[in-house]
Amino acid sequence: MFTSRRLAPLAAALLLGTALFSLPAGAETLSQALATAYASNPTLNAARASLRATDEGVPQALSGYRPTVTGSASYGLGFNRLRSSSTAGRTVDVDSSTASYSITVEQPIFRGFRTENGVKQAESAVLAARESLRSTEQDVLLDAVSAYADVIQAQAILTLRQQNIEFLREQVRAAQDRLNVGEGTRTDVAQTEARLASGQSDYNTAVSNLNSARATYVQIVGVQPRSLSAPRFNDKLLPKSVDSAVDTGLSRHPAILASGYNVDTASFNVKVIEGELLPTVGLQASVSHDNEYVGDTFNTSAQVLGVVNVPIYEGGATYSRVRQAKETLGQRRIELDSARDQVRAAVISNWGQLTAARAQIEAANSQVRAAQLALDGVIEERRVGQRTTLDVLNQQQEVLTARETLIVATRNSVVAAYSLLSATGGLTAEKLGLSVKTYEPREHYQAVRDKWIGLRTPDGR
Repeated sequence: MFTSRRLAPLAAALLLGTALFSLPAGAETLSQALATAYASNPTLNAARASLRATDEGVPQALSGYRPTVTGSASYGLGFNRLRSSSTAGRTVDVDSSTASYSITVEQPIFRGFRTENGVKQAESAVLAARESLRSTEQDVLLDAVSAYADVIQAQAILTLRQQNIEFLREQVRAAQDRLNVGEGTRTDVAQTEARLASGQSDYNTAVSNLNSARATYVQIVGVQPRSLSAPRFNDKLLPKSVDSAVDTGLSRHPAILASGYNVDTASFNVKVIEGELLPTVGLQASVSHDNEYVGDTFNTSAQVLGVVNVPIYEGGATYSRVRQAKETLGQRRIELDSARDQVRAAVISNWGQLTAARAQIEAANSQVRAAQLALDGVIEERRVGQRTTLDVLNQQQEVLTARETLIVATRNSVVAAYSLLSATGGLTAEKLGLSVKTYEPREHYQAVRDKWIGLRTPDGR
């Protein structure tokens, strides 16, 4: 018979502290998993590469201040057949060759303020890309938190359901024993066997969920999950009130900052296109040399020109592009307002989810204690004939449901806390104090900003 004394070790094993909050030797902490994801996640590395590509827009814009140098060379062979009075009517074949080369230097002086505004536009684009990178970093780290918590949750639920099968197998054995001595019925045996089959099905589902969670973990973090330890969250990272959290999010969230820089980029783009309607002034210097090997003649020339171009009418295309750029600027301003609204809503939503999850943990703890006491009582009452086997099975299911509810609430609490930190713009490797070399985007920017020549990237490619 499955008495409360025999149930005590199983109940202790089922405690969430064993299933969810154990800290095995050599366990992988959440901080270690986040550091691994920060260093190796392909989505994050692709975003860094995209930022480095955006950095190159600044030296491209600065090239508008610099001269351009072009050279050309040509060589040709000729064949002429002559007949004239000078040749006394005879046909004379004459071979000839020509060679020439030239170098031209053009220095822009005034381009309708397009160079100045183009540099500012490129610099704003770089700042926006940096914030987009920070937003991607937050998304990847939050995904890693969710993947980490999901693996722990799936493993804990799998453990509970495995131990539930052990409990149900004991109930099947006890029901069969009672039937053999004439104290039970075939109905009791059938009920326990049916519940055992259902428990086995739930266990198989838990195995599948764990495998899926582990696969997602590998995708995001980049390594197989080892013995994961319980995630802990430092509440000091969060603001003290929802209003303070909203203010913090509005002031530092990368989506808002990126949208602000996108407004600046669009504004400078309008000025760049408007500059195409203004005159341009430049200097042009050239040296050329021509040789003609017919009579050994040659010519060398050099010239310096001041060039002024005044656009008069270009079919209306430039005017249309200016209007188009202004509409894009209006779109970017609307997107900035939308980003503020989205961040505000995310902060309030995640604050509510965190509060609800923590309240649910307290309720679930009380539910687990009460359900366990009720199960112990029902088992004792069945021993004296006051309860049926079905009552025990139903109460065991309530215990299992309560413990799974506690596991899910604990997982939701952890994810909600990090989601709130992300919504306030603070989910970064630096803020979390991860043991990893942080990526510094300014290093690449400074390396390429003033480069005049060179095909290799700063890392040698």
